[in-house]
Amino acid sequence: MFFFSDGGNRHPVLQSNRLAQIAALAQRGVGVACLHYAVEVPKEQGGAEFLDWLGGYFEPHWSVNPHWKLAQPQLADGHPITRGVRPFATQDEWYYHMRFREPADGVTMILTAVPPDATRERPDGPHSNNPAVRAGKGSRETLAWAYERPAGGRGFGCTGGHYHRNWADDDFRRLMLNALVWTSGLDVPPGGVVSGVTPDDMAANLDDKAPKKK
Repeated sequence: MFFFSDGGNRHPVLQSNRLAQIAALAQRGVGVACLHYAVEVPKEQGGAEFLDWLGGYFEPHWSVNPHWKLAQPQLADGHPITRGVRPFATQDEWYYHMRFREPADGVTMILTAVPPDATRERPDGPHSNNPAVRAGKGSRETLAWAYERPAGGRGFGCTGGHYHRNWADDDFRRLMLNALVWTSGLDVPPGGVVSGVTPDDMAANLDDKAPKKK
């Protein structure tokens, strides 16, 4: 299951008793992957489940959501998800300071980078900043991770994905395709999943821009 959707209180897993349905699937070993806003659920409703399914998630009042360009990116060495992926530096709404399982057994930090200190200086709020984030200036943060559940099944989370244009980046796209293959329990090819997009592909099916206000 791959969620690229609204998060928070509007997350699809919170609708129509889906938490229980997905929990049953996860217990059977079904993989769960989430991208960008879909890594966020309320701590009190979905937080425990995301720790079980994905190994981590965006926890309001703990995690933050600034826009910044990747600096000093590093990829996990030797993990199937990073096969054929080179370090990339996209501008995105890269969430960080995620909440992970404790202890983080089975969790692999797939993509990490060092956020600019300015991203830690925003006013406090449920998504913008808090004392723990402010105290971590200069620290490396996890932006994508993989989780192997003790009872079987896999999870993956990635905090980027706000800007559509980043799907044109071959390495970001390969990272995501590799992750979906791995989370499904399949073997990632030695060089990663190869794909290509054209400018026409990137422009296809986009919503019309909102009309300018007069």
